[in-house]
Amino acid sequence: MSSSVTRAAGNEPPQPSAAASTEAANGAVTSEGTAATGTGRAPGNAPGTGAVTSAGSGAGTPAAGTPAAAGADGAPATPRRRGLVRFARPVLAVLAGALLYASFPPRPLWWLAPFALALLAGCLHGRRARAGFGLGFLFGLGYLLPLLVWTSEGVGPVPWLALATLEALLIGLTGLAIALVGRLPAWPLWAAAVWVAGEALRARAPFGGFPWGKLAFGQADGLFLPLAALGGTPLLSFAVALCGFGLYEALRVARAHPRRTAAALAALTVAAPIGAALAARPLVSDAAEDGTAVAAVIQGNVPRAGFDFNAQRRAVLDNHAKRTVQLAEDVKAGRVPKPDFVVWPENSSDIDPFTQPDAYDVIDKAVKAIGVPVAIGSVLVPESGPLRNTMILWDPVKGPTDTYDKRKIQPFGERMPMRSFVRIFSADVDRVRRDFGPGKEPGVFAMAGSGVGMVTCYEAAFDDAVRSTVRAGAQVIAVPSNNATFGRSQMTYQQLAMDRIRAVEHSRSVLVPVTSGVSAVIRPDGTIVQQTRMFTADALVAEIPLRSTETPATRFGPLPEYVLLAIAAGGLGWVLSRRIRARRAGGPGTPTAS
Repeated sequence: MSSSVTRAAGNEPPQPSAAASTEAANGAVTSEGTAATGTGRAPGNAPGTGAVTSAGSGAGTPAAGTPAAAGADGAPATPRRRGLVRFARPVLAVLAGALLYASFPPRPLWWLAPFALALLAGCLHGRRARAGFGLGFLFGLGYLLPLLVWTSEGVGPVPWLALATLEALLIGLTGLAIALVGRLPAWPLWAAAVWVAGEALRARAPFGGFPWGKLAFGQADGLFLPLAALGGTPLLSFAVALCGFGLYEALRVARAHPRRTAAALAALTVAAPIGAALAARPLVSDAAEDGTAVAAVIQGNVPRAGFDFNAQRRAVLDNHAKRTVQLAEDVKAGRVPKPDFVVWPENSSDIDPFTQPDAYDVIDKAVKAIGVPVAIGSVLVPESGPLRNTMILWDPVKGPTDTYDKRKIQPFGERMPMRSFVRIFSADVDRVRRDFGPGKEPGVFAMAGSGVGMVTCYEAAFDDAVRSTVRAGAQVIAVPSNNATFGRSQMTYQQLAMDRIRAVEHSRSVLVPVTSGVSAVIRPDGTIVQQTRMFTADALVAEIPLRSTETPATRFGPLPEYVLLAIAAGGLGWVLSRRIRARRAGGPGTPTAS
């Protein structure tokens, strides 16, 4: 595989392109287009190949062996030198992916993301489509293999490698498209839109999508964060990508000594997203529009990490009940204020209280002890049909009064697509003996006068799941989760960062109760006011603002993403039309770059 990927990653020697010559001669590459790219080289030739033309001359690629075919420093392009250049791009693509991974939590290095994309742009710019795919794939592996290593906890490397490889292939398609639009004037704009299109694809396919690893989710501490309130995660990702691609273009243009106009345009692609983020800061507020509420989240802890925590279902339930009773005793003693409502984590009662009287009794006693409504995470087991991952609203007087069924069901975790095929590679497929089924409606619980919207664990990664809950009337967002399966990995911190992004995106307080941690209370401006340690029983009690105003991101919904998708499609359409014109101008036998 390594040799084929290396060839696909742009390691073939640059060849003269009759299409490029024809296109230039026919005005498809004008003097303005050459100045905008700032290369002084014919489009399609990699920096350093020395295929130099004068701006607006319309000259094609020089023949191999001419002085222009020498390296940038004037030295002959020897086979050894060409080999080093061919080897450098794939290595740099992997390093760019690793740099992007390093920008993600728990490290507060969000500013590395634009530099990672600038390095990727340097690998892709001027490459052919197939090289763009290979380099994008290598970038995806360098990024996603370390980012998603937590998926191997308890089940071995096969699911991790399969997921990372599949997602890297989709990033490879993004790299292919970026390489294509990289030949256009103002290419960073088109490339950033293409990046968002790639994220949109990964969020929807296959198997319902896997949005984990969006650029936006690494920006919880970043300068660009306010843009989440303006256009959601698509706009936030676009800003980071535009800044990164623009940074590379600005450096490239400065090196080529361009005209002042081209330099200013290149610098604008860096300054524009930064300026937009600063202008969006007034959208971020944690003012209490509808008063405040005192909320509590319970982290009962689990007997042990890993998949076999499920074998201790009763112990997990008892832990959360005991910690709730302890909270009630602390309230009675005056050590903490009495909460208006309490939220337990996902799977805090994997025993169905509607079919198991002892589980019902344990929960009911704990709720009566605290004396306020409690949201309980449970697994409901109907006589037929799929299981239900359900949040239950439990009143201290009336008992269970409302439910919310999780809508985004995790493939290969809560349901098992292609079960017989997957079993060939891993016997762990049979850990999921009975699939879960998705709910259909958003869940907003009326808890002591507050609208508390339920977004269960994995759902926080999906834009539509969170937005629909806020539009249904949530004044507070609760993200009950169960990360015990993934041990002490970075997964819980990656998810916590998502929750902070959602707080700003929709200007809502976010409560994050987790069975084993990290649980947290997040204000609408994305700041964490309280959080627990991992694998420690605890309870967090905090006064939070209640808000009902909708941010532009909440109102616009998917519209910003659709606009960026249209821009990406427009860029790719422009590339296609240029190729068609070049073919017609050069005759039916004219070759085109692949």
